[in-house]
Amino acid sequence: MIEPVLPDLLQPGLNLVFCGTAPGTVSAQRKQYYAHPQNKFWRTLHNIGLTPRLLDPAEYRSLIGFGIGLTDIAKNASGMDSELPPGSLGREAARALRERIEANRPSILAFTSLTGGRRVMRSKAGFGKFPEKIAQTEVWILPSPSPAAHWNWDERVWRKLGRRVKNL
Repeated sequence: MIEPVLPDLLQPGLNLVFCGTAPGTVSAQRKQYYAHPQNKFWRTLHNIGLTPRLLDPAEYRSLIGFGIGLTDIAKNASGMDSELPPGSLGREAARALRERIEANRPSILAFTSLTGGRRVMRSKAGFGKFPEKIAQTEVWILPSPSPAAHWNWDERVWRKLGRRVKNL
């Protein structure tokens, strides 16, 4: 079995799991989620009140203590979506993600990109809470925090998610 680029940070009972499409090049090199210095992920988690302080990507494992997990659709590839091998975000990868979510039953799954949400949910959905669930897990689609997707950044959707998580 091929080792994943980044290990899942999953366990039963989490409030929230963030799901990217695939680790970026910097994240893969450093073996840390959302590790590019210009990625807005860690700063945004703190800004919306999901972490008590700004965490460094090297501290990603500490998210479990805040009821937050991490995963990706493509577990064995890295890079920008357009650079991924064929099938990395396809039906099999989407099925495997659904199985991981069904096994761990987080309250909320939040895709950190429109592409990721649309690939797994098979829809032309926009940002925000998705009308369908994966088993009992609520689904959200967020603007990507990646520096490559700065054109569609909107922290307001992340803030709505933050309020929802605090009300669980």
